[in-house]
Amino acid sequence: MVPANNYGPYLPKAPKLWRSAEAHFEHEFIWYKLVMSTSSAQSKPVNRRIDSLQNNGGPLREGPRSRKRIVDQHDAYTFALRVAYLSYILQPRARRIQQVPAATRIQRSSTSVHDLMKDFSLLRDSKSTRFPHGFMAELEKRLKGVIMATERAPEYGDASVKRTFAAFFNAFTETSFKKRMEKDRRVEDLVLIFFSNATKELQKGQQPDDGWKLLVDRHLALFIRLISMVLKDHEWARDRPELSGRLSTLEMKLLAHDQDLTADPSPNGGPGGSRMEVEVPHSYEVKDMPLVLVVARIFGLTNAQIQSDVDKYRPVWTEKAALQDLKTYQTLLNLNSKKTLRSDDFDLEEGYEAWRKSEAPDLSRMILAIVQSHPELAKSTAPSSLPKFNPSPIETEKAENPYSELARRMSEPPDCSSYAIDSPVDMSGQRLSYDDLNRPPDDENPYTFIPPDPRGYYRLILKHVIAHDLQENTLEPSEPTVETFAFRFQSKQSTELLQEICSRWRLPNVSRIILFLDVIREKFLDQEIDLDTLDAAFTSIKNPPSESRKAPHHSIAVLSDRSKWTLADFSLNQQILSSLHDAILRDLYDTALQCYEAKPPSVGPCLYVLEHHIYDDPSFSEKSEELQKFSVQLGQGLREKAYNIYKGYLEEKLPQDQNSWEFFHLMELGKSVLSIGQRIQKRYLKNPEILGVNPLNALLETILPLFAEDARDIIGRIMQLSRDNGEEVPIEDGFELYKELVEIRSIHAQALQDVPFAFHIEELLADFVWRWVKITDSTILTWVDGAVKQDDFKVRKKGAEDIPTDDERHSLSIIDIFTSFNQTIDRITQLNWDDDLQYAKFMTALSRTVGAGLARYCEIVEQKFLREMDRLTPEQEAAANQSRQEKWMQLAKDAWANKEKIEPFQFFPESFVKLNNIEYATQRLDKLEKEVNVDALADVIQRHTPPLEKRQRKVNNYVFTIKIVEAEDLKACDINGLSDPYVVLGDEYQKRLAKTRIIYANLNPRWEESVDITTQGPLNIIATVWDWDALGEHDCVGRTSIKLDPSHFSDFMPREYWLNLDTQGRLLLKVSMEGERDDIQFYFGKAFRALRRTERDMTRAITDKLSAYINHCLSRRGLRALLNKNMSISSVSNYFNRNRPQPQTLPPTQVEVDNALRPLFTYFDDNFAIMNQTLTSAAMLMVMARLWKEVLSTIELLLVPPLSDKLSQQRQLNQQELDIVYKWLQLFFDFFLAVDEDGRVMGVPLDVLRSPKYFDIKTLNFFYFDTTENLIRTSERMASATAARQQVQRNRSSAPASLSSPAFGGAAGMLGMPSTKRPKSIMLSRNLGTIRQAKEEKRKEAQADPSDDMILRILRMRPEAERYLKDRSRQKERLAAAAAAEMIVRQSLMAGGGRMTGSLPRR
Repeated sequence: MVPANNYGPYLPKAPKLWRSAEAHFEHEFIWYKLVMSTSSAQSKPVNRRIDSLQNNGGPLREGPRSRKRIVDQHDAYTFALRVAYLSYILQPRARRIQQVPAATRIQRSSTSVHDLMKDFSLLRDSKSTRFPHGFMAELEKRLKGVIMATERAPEYGDASVKRTFAAFFNAFTETSFKKRMEKDRRVEDLVLIFFSNATKELQKGQQPDDGWKLLVDRHLALFIRLISMVLKDHEWARDRPELSGRLSTLEMKLLAHDQDLTADPSPNGGPGGSRMEVEVPHSYEVKDMPLVLVVARIFGLTNAQIQSDVDKYRPVWTEKAALQDLKTYQTLLNLNSKKTLRSDDFDLEEGYEAWRKSEAPDLSRMILAIVQSHPELAKSTAPSSLPKFNPSPIETEKAENPYSELARRMSEPPDCSSYAIDSPVDMSGQRLSYDDLNRPPDDENPYTFIPPDPRGYYRLILKHVIAHDLQENTLEPSEPTVETFAFRFQSKQSTELLQEICSRWRLPNVSRIILFLDVIREKFLDQEIDLDTLDAAFTSIKNPPSESRKAPHHSIAVLSDRSKWTLADFSLNQQILSSLHDAILRDLYDTALQCYEAKPPSVGPCLYVLEHHIYDDPSFSEKSEELQKFSVQLGQGLREKAYNIYKGYLEEKLPQDQNSWEFFHLMELGKSVLSIGQRIQKRYLKNPEILGVNPLNALLETILPLFAEDARDIIGRIMQLSRDNGEEVPIEDGFELYKELVEIRSIHAQALQDVPFAFHIEELLADFVWRWVKITDSTILTWVDGAVKQDDFKVRKKGAEDIPTDDERHSLSIIDIFTSFNQTIDRITQLNWDDDLQYAKFMTALSRTVGAGLARYCEIVEQKFLREMDRLTPEQEAAANQSRQEKWMQLAKDAWANKEKIEPFQFFPESFVKLNNIEYATQRLDKLEKEVNVDALADVIQRHTPPLEKRQRKVNNYVFTIKIVEAEDLKACDINGLSDPYVVLGDEYQKRLAKTRIIYANLNPRWEESVDITTQGPLNIIATVWDWDALGEHDCVGRTSIKLDPSHFSDFMPREYWLNLDTQGRLLLKVSMEGERDDIQFYFGKAFRALRRTERDMTRAITDKLSAYINHCLSRRGLRALLNKNMSISSVSNYFNRNRPQPQTLPPTQVEVDNALRPLFTYFDDNFAIMNQTLTSAAMLMVMARLWKEVLSTIELLLVPPLSDKLSQQRQLNQQELDIVYKWLQLFFDFFLAVDEDGRVMGVPLDVLRSPKYFDIKTLNFFYFDTTENLIRTSERMASATAARQQVQRNRSSAPASLSSPAFGGAAGMLGMPSTKRPKSIMLSRNLGTIRQAKEEKRKEAQADPSDDMILRILRMRPEAERYLKDRSRQKERLAAAAAAEMIVRQSLMAGGGRMTGSLPRR
């Protein structure tokens, strides 16, 4: 069986390669040219004689297939029958036990031991008649068994036998004799020594007659039998059949006058007669002739027909005729007749001599077999009629060997020898001379058993044998020997017949093998055997079976040494290889063309036979140009086959009606293309090529371009039909088709690197993605509304008593929303869109959708949160039902009872869950930004965007960021002389745009809240300050307006506006603008800003509930109460006398200072405990940081008034009050830091506590009590230094300079001055990393550029500094105006120096 796995994943068994006419019709024109080219001479001359044979015209002799002599089948049968019959009559006859009458005395035959041993002595140098190595040791063991009575055979139990064997054992174990036997291993030496010792031992005490000599023959026969048993037990008899046969013959001769070895060894058989072993005569019946029966089976004859022929020719087919054939052949060989092989028939003289020398052992065996079977034939032949034999002298042994002379004398032949053997013998019919081509064959054949043309007759018989055994499955397979090979479809009986024929007809081993291959070749060409059988035939003659590899196999030696081949065999071998090569290539072509089928036949057997049996043979000459032609034609055939396969797919998958085409049909066609490609790739993974042709490449080179072109046309046709019918192809169909096409395109790129794909898939199918993005954008708000509506905003903990983790502290709505976001983005990502620019645009559009969804979520959640935070307390609800008189009476009672404690605020857990959701959304958005790789996508769009001067710079949308900072000197609207202000921003159409939180009981509130407003042109904004009332309508504190004109913000720098209210007081707004861009970074930044602002507003709303108590504790009233504990003043008295200076008292102790804040810390702890049950760690830290900022702002306002160009009514604290404030600051710092016993920070991180405002308050102590003149000088020095630094910066870069402090107001404030602070751009807020980086840069700028703001705020409490404040304000206005003008000029120069067109550059 050909190992198909050597050629890739072929099928396990190759079917018969029946070549039908239909299979060849299509490619007959190819093979006509191929056969005409490859049928030329395929062999190259490898030696001198073959060279001359091919170059000088005709060869010396013809091959057997070109002989003019025709072998008749009947003649072949006759000669095969002769050999089979001769084998029968020459085989050793069977023996049987027969009772014979007793004789008075039996005289021993006169045959000497020399006569008995002549079969060995005549061929003493033959290796086949010597003992094998290791035999002597095994024989010694068996001899010990006989002597020790452990031998199982009963014939060795006699005492006289043991005595004889013991005598021989002593001589056998002598050192000199053992060395000689180990060296020579000759049979005659061992037998003669035993005979000598047995004679000496048995003649002791015997009569002088010859009766005792029969006992010597009996014991010698027992010894010969023991030798045969040793050879058989160790399987040496199989390798030395000639030695076994001669030993068996010698044993029979010794027992010619003896009884059975197992019977009583009486010399005369006893008084009553004896039982003797006699030969059974031949029956001459066919049933007793094994090889004759084989001939009958092979030629299909009955036993009766065979019996008739045997009876007819038995007088002619005799042993004497066989012996005469050998003598005739020997005579012709010695005469150097042309009837036999000569040196001219071999390439080298050495080959001829080696062949002639190898004939001697076989010829000797054949002659001896005939003579042994019929000794009378030897005596009937005159000595002069046979060539004389000159034996080699026996080696001279050492003098100390007592048996050397005896062995020499006994081995010498007598003078009356009837025949001798000289040289090897051969047959005349083997000659096959090319000189006899032109003359008819001889009419008279000089042989009886040898045909006139042994090669031709043998080939015909071999052909019949193989044909018969292939059909007969019940025959026993042949077994290998040293000279013959085993064949799986040749029976054991047939092999024996062929071996006998070759031996009788003197066919050389190489001729047997070549003729065998020639018959196999013929049967393969006639399609009677398959490639497996052909491979088995080659393998059987090349690789010997494992059981016969101990000895060198004759067939291997003959095949390997081609110098000993005859020229006829060499020429025939070339013809065999050439014709097999052509036939196998035809099979390979036909088989390869079926490689695209579902279950194709394997090309492995063809390739295996070609590689291992044709190309590896040195007699075969491979021509590269012929193989190249085969490869080209095979490639053309495969491509034509691939075209037909694709054509079949096209007809199968696409409907005939084009109006019914769908993407599904094209996908099915693509799957078929991919399926066959993957199947062929897997099938030929290990060995992708067939004689230089790659089936996968041939397939892909054909079908992939065809599919690409058809796919383009089919898609265009389907989409055109959809547009004509007013329909749309389903989006999912487009996505599935894209995946299929991309996979095919990747295979196309790998297989056809130099061939571009027929069309741009992304350009053709991009519309499906944009449709999907548009649908997502239109439904995102609905998704968000539905998720919020179904959410109860509860903590998701497993058990009632379990403490929820941070992951469980946010609700399902935000999880569902981000799951939708991720699925939306994954839907595009999983497409593996292969156009980077289009993919970046898809993601940009989706980022806008995600931002809109998050903005909607923030809006809804913040509204719900603020409604929960603005609910009335029970006391407020009770007060709401009181009349105005009852309110005054309650206020007087509270003042008389000195009720100043503010109750803690009870928060809803749902409110904290909403804050957790916003914090979770920020983290998820940051993760999404990294997964999408926003910066890389923005870079892709930037690279594909035309240069700045080639694209439109018109901006359609502008984003204004308005920060409502603070207000001053607001009108009091409540009965307590204060107001609860908040600001509402609206447009000129009275549409509310934003609303701030409420600052309770404050006429100088500070909101610091921002809002984004998107507009396409100028927009008027109206800011209204309202006073919140628990009952009734809210009171209007004042109004103001500002115009947001993009042309005024062309420098994109932030501006500050002090806007005077229509009643009293003013409002500070900070306004910045940036152009809204279709940029993924912008959309992510906008989404982050919305989340951060919502998070900040919600956190501030929480801290505002605590700030009332903070303001109550950290107030000037609290300071006075701490300094003057014995004075009890009612609230009403404090209201009328709050601005009078209090008398100086002793400073309070540290314990008193601590106790003053203890209620506030307890209030914080109570609220923190409530928050900690629901808020996440990050949200809790955010609330505490914000609360710390509120504390710092309260302490700052306690020390100094806000920055302004007007004097303040606030009184400066004295030293005792200042010391108490700084002690409070340290207590708050330690409280928020919350260091445990191990020194670990459990509260707000240290870098957050040490904010710029904290350092400003700490440094305020150095200037607080300084004189006004010193403060003014210090302020002027710091202003000059700041101006110098800004000038250096303007000189180093083209960026506009920024001023050191905000404007105070006045005319410049109304127009708006460029701010000193960097605007919080959306692009700087696109992820948490950029947000942290912006904060860090802000901190570094504050540290590197100290400001004199704190000094100016101190000067507001010094009436003598009023003029300086106004001058400082005008100075800042001039600097700001100059900086703005310089910046506009630089921007104009950068834009090209032309006139300003009004259009804004995109950032």
